[in-house]
Amino acid sequence: MLRHRGMSARLRLAISYAGVVALAGFVLLAVVWLWLLRYVPDQNIDAGFFVPNRSDLIRAFTPFATWAMIGLIAVGLAGGWLLAGRMLAPLSRIGAAAQLAAQGSLSHRVRLEGPADEFRDLADVFDAMLERIEAHVEEERRFAANASHELRTPLAISQTLLEVARTDPDRDVDALISRLDEVNVRAIELTEALLLLSRADRRTFTHEPVDLSLVSEEAVEALLPLADRRGVTVEVGGVPAVVSGSGALLQQLVTNLVHNAIVHNLDFDGRVAVRTHDLPEGLAVVVENTGAVVSADRVEVLVEPFQRGAERARGDDHVGVGLGLAIAERIAQAHDGSLVLTPRPDGGLIVTVWLPRPAGP
Repeated sequence: MLRHRGMSARLRLAISYAGVVALAGFVLLAVVWLWLLRYVPDQNIDAGFFVPNRSDLIRAFTPFATWAMIGLIAVGLAGGWLLAGRMLAPLSRIGAAAQLAAQGSLSHRVRLEGPADEFRDLADVFDAMLERIEAHVEEERRFAANASHELRTPLAISQTLLEVARTDPDRDVDALISRLDEVNVRAIELTEALLLLSRADRRTFTHEPVDLSLVSEEAVEALLPLADRRGVTVEVGGVPAVVSGSGALLQQLVTNLVHNAIVHNLDFDGRVAVRTHDLPEGLAVVVENTGAVVSADRVEVLVEPFQRGAERARGDDHVGVGLGLAIAERIAQAHDGSLVLTPRPDGGLIVTVWLPRPAGP
C-alpha cells in the first residue's frame, strides 16, 4: 500500500528534544518572573544612586533571555539530531536487513553488538526468524526438487511401458495393465503422502483426546498381515497415554513407524516392539525393530523426505516412497512434540516420539 512520506523518526525525535529543552527554558524564565521580579517595585527608587526597577530589569533581561532561548532551541535540535541518530542506528540496521530479506536475501543477519536492550532483543528475534525462514525455504526447495523427481519417475515408467507396448505386436495386455496399475498405485501413494505432509505442516486439524496405546494397537492390528508375510513378530504394549491432537494424524504417525519397522527387518525372524509410556518428562511411543546396523550419520538423514533405509530384497512391495519418517516427524512437531532416532548396537532402530501432556485437567 502506497503511503505519503512523512517526517522521519529522527527529525521528530530531534524536534521533541528541542521542544523539551525550550519548555525547560520557559519554565525557568517563568520561575524568575514569578518568584523574583514580582518582588522588585516598578516605580523609581530614590536611594542616592541608580537602582533599577522592574521595568529596567525586564528591558535589560529580555534580549539576553531571547538569545538564550534561541541558543537552547538550536542546541536542542542539534543534540537531539545526534542523539536520535545514535539511538535509531540499530533500527536502521534492522530495517536494512528486513529490506534485504524482502528482496530474497535470507542469509543476511543483523548481529547487533553490546549488552542486551530493546533494540538488541528485537535484532536477535529478527535474526532467529530469518534463520528459521531460511531453513524452511531451503527445506521446501529441496523437498520440491525431490518430490518432482519422485513424481516424474512413475510417469516416465508409464510412458515407457506404453511406448514399448505400442511397438510390440505380441504385447501381453494383462501384464501391461497389471504393471501400469502398480505404477499408478505408487504414484497415488506418493501424492497422498505429500498431501498428508503438507497438512501436518499447516497444523490444520482439530484437537481431541487421543490415547496413544489404543492408536498403537490399531496400527499393529492393521499391519499384522504384512508382518506375517515377512515373518516379523510384532509386540505391542504399554500404559494408557492420552494426548491432545488429531486422531487421524497420530494414527498415521504410529502406522508409519510400525510399517517402517516391519519392512526394514533383514531376517524372517525379525522382531518389532511397540510400547507407550507415561513418564515425568512427557508421553512417549517407542517403536523398536531389529534389522541392519544403522550408522549415526545415516540416522541423521533418515527423517529427511525421500530418504529410504536398506529394505530387504523381497521384491518392491510395500517399500514406500521415502516419506514415512518425514511425515512422522512433521506430525510430531505439529503436536509440539519431537521424534528421536537411536540406532541399536546389534542392528535395527529405536524410534521414540515424545508428546506433551494435554493442558488442563
